[in-house]
Amino acid sequence: MLIGRLAVGLAAKRQAKAVSLGTLFLAMQFLDLLWSAFLLLGREQVRIVPGITARNSFDFAFYPYSHSLVAALGWSVAFGAVYGLIRRQAGSALVVGLAVFSHWVLDFITHIPDLPLTVGGTTKVGLGLWRSLPATLVVEGLLFLAGVLIYARTTKARDATGRIGLWAFVAFLLIAHLASIKPSVPTSVEAIALGTQTVWLYILLGYGLEWHREPVGLAES
Repeated sequence: MLIGRLAVGLAAKRQAKAVSLGTLFLAMQFLDLLWSAFLLLGREQVRIVPGITARNSFDFAFYPYSHSLVAALGWSVAFGAVYGLIRRQAGSALVVGLAVFSHWVLDFITHIPDLPLTVGGTTKVGLGLWRSLPATLVVEGLLFLAGVLIYARTTKARDATGRIGLWAFVAFLLIAHLASIKPSVPTSVEAIALGTQTVWLYILLGYGLEWHREPVGLAES
């Protein structure tokens, strides 16, 4: 649900105007970046099972350190605390921490029951939106529309690059999203892990866009 997570990052700008969009994107994707690292280190496991859901071929066999409810809460607190210590902005730190945790909430909505509640427990949850591709596309599309509108109203362009750049970025995200609707089956776990690292491109684009846009009435929330 990449486009849905980025949409939440766009919308979160309204509540934390002092936080860069790139940082909000990083917060939204932080759990997946951890998951990718743990996969490469052999600490977590994913299996390739074509057709397991309508959205992808991933059987998330073991990922409690990055995606259990307890771990997600811990990483959220840690991320927010580090941001708060660096930037000395308590309100913004709370928002980025919540952004990290919102990743788990979105996964809970989309995943089949494979999200562990604790690191060592066996109970797993998930509402299974990914079982239906049309429903997934509708939910993602509505989230993205809302996120873009909120961000566009919360910020204003500093220059022509800021005006054009926002809509070019939106178009790029939509094209990437459409290309991922029917993804090819990955060839290996390593390919999955390395492919996940491509979210850094969106994070860097978020930072770049913020160079040319500024919040309307900058004030920490």
